[in-house]
Amino acid sequence: MPATRSRRHALQLAASALLIGLGLTACGGGGSSDSSSGGSTDYSAYGWSNVTALKIVDTTVGTGASATTGSKATVNYTLYLYDVRVSDTKGTKIDAGTGFQFTLGANQVISGFDTGVNGMKVGGSRTVTIPASLAYGSTGQGSVPANAALVFDITLTAVN
Repeated sequence: MPATRSRRHALQLAASALLIGLGLTACGGGGSSDSSSGGSTDYSAYGWSNVTALKIVDTTVGTGASATTGSKATVNYTLYLYDVRVSDTKGTKIDAGTGFQFTLGANQVISGFDTGVNGMKVGGSRTVTIPASLAYGSTGQGSVPANAALVFDITLTAVN
C-alpha cells in the first residue's frame, strides 16, 4: 500500500533527522523559524521545554507476545504535538497510521518511539510523551516544528 510505504519511509528519514538534529543541538545549531509562513512562530506556550524525559503510560496492558529489541513490531499510532494548554497534552494531531511495521532497535524510527514500544505486549496500548531530544531535535521534520515535544498513542497489533 503506497501510504504505508510513505509513512515507513518518513519514519526512517526521521531516524536520520534525529541524528542530525542531535548533532546540531550539541553545537548550538538549528532554529525554530517556520518557513511556510515566512516568519518565526513562538511555540513557548506549548510547554515543550518542560518535557525533558520520556514518559510512558500504559492505557491497556496487552496479553500477547512482547516487543523486544530485534523483533518486528506492527503498530497503529496517532501523533500529536505536546501542548500543556490541553488537559491531556495532546495538541494538534500531526499524523496517524495503521499497520506500521518496524524492527525494534534498528534505528528505523525516532528513538523515543522505539523505546516507547519496547516491552509492550500485543493488544496493549500506550501513550508515550517524547522530548525533542528523543524525537526530531532542533531541526524538526515535515509538519513537526523544531524542538517539539511529541505525544504518541500506540497500540501494538503484532510481533514477529
